[in-house]
Amino acid sequence: MKCEHCTRKECSKKTKTDDQENVSADALSPAQENGEKGEFHKLADAKIFLSDCLACDSCMTAEEGVQLSQQNAKDFFRVLNLNKKCDTSKHKVLVVSVCPQSLPYFAAKFNLSVTDASRRLCGFLKSLGWVRYAERVLGCPITAHLCTARSPQQVMGSLVKDYFARQQNLSPEKIFHVIVAPCYDKKLEALQESLPPALHGSRGADCVLTSGEIAQIMEQGDLSVKDAAVDTLFGDLKEDKVTRHDGASSDGHLAHIFRHAAKELFNEDVEEVTYRALRNKDFQEVTLEKNGEVVLRFAAAYGFRNIQNMILKLKKGKFPYHFVEVLACAGGCLNGRGQAQTPDGHADKALLRQMEGIYADIPVRRPESSAHVQELYQEWLEGINSPKAREVLHTTYQSQERGAHSLDIKW
Repeated sequence: MKCEHCTRKECSKKTKTDDQENVSADALSPAQENGEKGEFHKLADAKIFLSDCLACDSCMTAEEGVQLSQQNAKDFFRVLNLNKKCDTSKHKVLVVSVCPQSLPYFAAKFNLSVTDASRRLCGFLKSLGWVRYAERVLGCPITAHLCTARSPQQVMGSLVKDYFARQQNLSPEKIFHVIVAPCYDKKLEALQESLPPALHGSRGADCVLTSGEIAQIMEQGDLSVKDAAVDTLFGDLKEDKVTRHDGASSDGHLAHIFRHAAKELFNEDVEEVTYRALRNKDFQEVTLEKNGEVVLRFAAAYGFRNIQNMILKLKKGKFPYHFVEVLACAGGCLNGRGQAQTPDGHADKALLRQMEGIYADIPVRRPESSAHVQELYQEWLEGINSPKAREVLHTTYQSQERGAHSLDIKW
């Protein structure tokens, strides 16, 4: 039986028994394990069901499968409970980073504005799929063309464990960094990230929880976002509302790079990036014309079916695009499987449409216009094109041989 989004002619996935189909990783908080009663003793079972290419043995080894099963709320509760103990030497500073595409989920689910939901989420929390596929399955012909920019999750990990740690006079090991993300692929990304030397071997992300897992914790903890205390969004920074980057419902790399390329290569200022759907709504094109000729041709390809078509054309030398924003999730990050799902595991289309409207209404602010971003470049990265900026913000990729022992896992 092939994966739902499988792009391989031969696949090692076998038909599973009912017991195998319902494998789950049950995470108990330390208080439950020890028979104790505590403030953080309620915890939803972490049940993660994956039905795409990341579950086949080309992209995940047995060791990685074990590590992934540990990417649940158990560690999150362990740190919360340790911080309540008297032994302060074991306390950790808890830092939570929330992906922008997770915020519309909480806003729609609890019928709040994005800013209000974000403030209450902060109050509550105080009380990679495509790249892995390219490295493991597609190999050198594709990895040579991958953008070297680190993902937002990886950059945030360096920001927290390096810049923030030094500001607070803490070692990276004293910080427990939690990422709240819309999809399960971010758990895989946290395991495979290459570590910048500045982190001294400490992982940028210690635990990745999906938006749905956070909502489940709220529900089992009898406290919703609406009931949580209202907190500040950005600490001491005077920011009174949530803003987002430009682009569609995902990372926004295409829009940012398109504008930059248009200005640097053709001295054209592009105010609005216009997307044109081609074969389906998940394959869209953006072009720049000059003197009647198309001089830039970018595309956004979401979902493995579009990725497969893209790879086939690239291998045949018939791919006309200068840059492609690729995402494993059909529909982009808002449609990540860690949120907006029905109880039977299908996309909640009504909730997703509501989230898309909410996300589109969030004010856009380009990163280059942010004084805080410029400040980070100077204080943390020692300049825009400095060696440290290249080390922290960029990575390398490598083709990896298929392991002899891999795990066909529904995690």
